[in-house]
Amino acid sequence: MREASSRGGSFPHVKLWTLHSGGALDGPDDVVAPSERLSWGRTVGLGMQHVVAMFGATFVFPLLMGLSPQLAIMMSGLATLLFLVLTAGRVPSYLGSSASFVGVTGIIAAHGGSASDKTGALFFIGVALLIVGIAIHALGASFMHRVMPPAVTGAVIMLIGFNLAPVVASVYWPQDQWIAILVMLFVITVSVASRGFLSRISIFAAVIVGYALSWLADVGLGPITAPNAAGEVTTHLRVDWSAVAAAPWIGLPQATTATTPGWHLPTFQLGFILTVLPIVVALVAENIGHVKAVGEMTGEDLDPYVGRAVGADGLATMIATSVGGAPTTTYAENIGVMAATRVYSTAAYVVAALTAILFGFSPKFGAVVSAIPGGVLGGITVVLYGMIGLLGAKIWVEHDVHFGHPATLVPLAAGIIMGVGNVSVHITEGFELSGIALGTITVIVGYHLAHALARRARPEPGVPDFSGTDLGSSAEPDVVEGWGRHRD
Repeated sequence: MREASSRGGSFPHVKLWTLHSGGALDGPDDVVAPSERLSWGRTVGLGMQHVVAMFGATFVFPLLMGLSPQLAIMMSGLATLLFLVLTAGRVPSYLGSSASFVGVTGIIAAHGGSASDKTGALFFIGVALLIVGIAIHALGASFMHRVMPPAVTGAVIMLIGFNLAPVVASVYWPQDQWIAILVMLFVITVSVASRGFLSRISIFAAVIVGYALSWLADVGLGPITAPNAAGEVTTHLRVDWSAVAAAPWIGLPQATTATTPGWHLPTFQLGFILTVLPIVVALVAENIGHVKAVGEMTGEDLDPYVGRAVGADGLATMIATSVGGAPTTTYAENIGVMAATRVYSTAAYVVAALTAILFGFSPKFGAVVSAIPGGVLGGITVVLYGMIGLLGAKIWVEHDVHFGHPATLVPLAAGIIMGVGNVSVHITEGFELSGIALGTITVIVGYHLAHALARRARPEPGVPDFSGTDLGSSAEPDVVEGWGRHRD
C-alpha cells in the first residue's frame, strides 16, 4: 500500500499493492507480504475471513458497554482504514472494540453516567494513546529493542494468544461441542491437506461448512439443550435467523434514545475521565504485543511502526467516540487468521474494513454474521487462538532464547501465568490490572528488574544475556562459561 522508510520517520508516496505471482499462490508454503495482493477475487475471500474473526467481539462488546453495535461495526471499518494509512500499509491489523473497555464503562453506568458520559471519558483514552504513540515514535526503534528483546516479545505474544483460551472453553465450545469438533477437524484437514487456494481460506470455508452442519443437525436431531451466547442453558435451534429476518436491508445507525443506544455527541466529566485513563496501560501493551507478533510472522522489522500503531489506535478511538461509537484496539483474532493463511496483504484488511462499513449501512448483513452458531466459532477459534500463542514459542526458538538462568526464566514464567490465567490485581475500587495487561507488565518489568539484580550480584565477568539474538540482528547472546548454553 505504501513504501516506507525503515526509520518510520517520514510519510512516503502512496503506491498500489504489487500483484503476487500473477494473483495466485505458488504453493502451500507461499507467503504474501503486506505490500502484495492476490487477485481481487481471492483477496475478497481473505478479507471476509477477517470479518468473521473480528465480528463477534466487535458486535458484542459495544452491547455490554451500552453503545450501538451497528455504529461500532461501521466505525471499526473506518478505524482500520485510518490505521492502515497511518502505519504506511506496513502493519496488517484490524481495529475493533475490546473487553478492556467493558469494566470501566460499567463503573460509569453504576455512578449514573449516560452513554454520552461513557464516550466522553473513552475519548480521552484515545488522546492518551495518541500522546504515548508520539512518544514511542520519537524515542525510536532502538528503544523498543531494549524494552522488548526476543525473550520478552515471545512471552508477551504467547500470553496474548493463550489468554483467549477461556473464551473458547467457556463461551463458544459449550454451545455445541460436536459441531465444534467437526469444524476444528475441517480447519486442520483443509489447512494441511488442501493444495489450492482453499487452504488459505480454510476459516471462511469452515464458517460455511459449519453453518451447513448446524442446519443439518437442527433438521435431523432437532433443537439442542446447551448454553446460548449469553451463557444461559436453553433448548434452541443451532441456527437462528429470526434477527436476520427482522433486520432491514439498508439503515443508518439511529440517534441515541432513552432506551436504545445510537450515535450521539460525547459529554466530558473529569471524574469519569480519571476513572478510565488507567486502562491505557493495557491498550499500549496489547498494541505493542500485536505489532511484535505481526512483525515476527511477516519477517519484517516493524519496531519503527510501533509508535505509529499506538498513535493510530488513539486517533481512531477519538474519532469513533466523538460520534458515540465504541473505542478501538488492534485485534489478536485477526493475527490468528494471518498465521493460518500466511497471507499478510493489507489489501485483505481494506476489504474487511469496507465490508464492516457496508454492514454499518446494512443491518441484515450484520445479522447474518452475528448469527454464526457458537459451535462453529468454537471449532475455528480453538485453532486460531492457539496459533497466536505458539508464535511466542517460535520467536524463542528462532532467536536462540535460553532459559538457563532464573533472571530470564522466572519473570517470564510469572507473567505468562498471569496473562493466561487472567490474574487480577485490584489497585483502587474502580481500577484493576488483569490478564494481558498485568501479564505484559510483569514480563517486561520483572525481566529487566531480574537482570539488573543479577548483574549486581555477579559483576564479574558479567551476567549472561539469555534474551536471545536481537530482533533484526544477527548478534549472538553473550553467555558466561559454566552458566549453560542449553535450553531448559
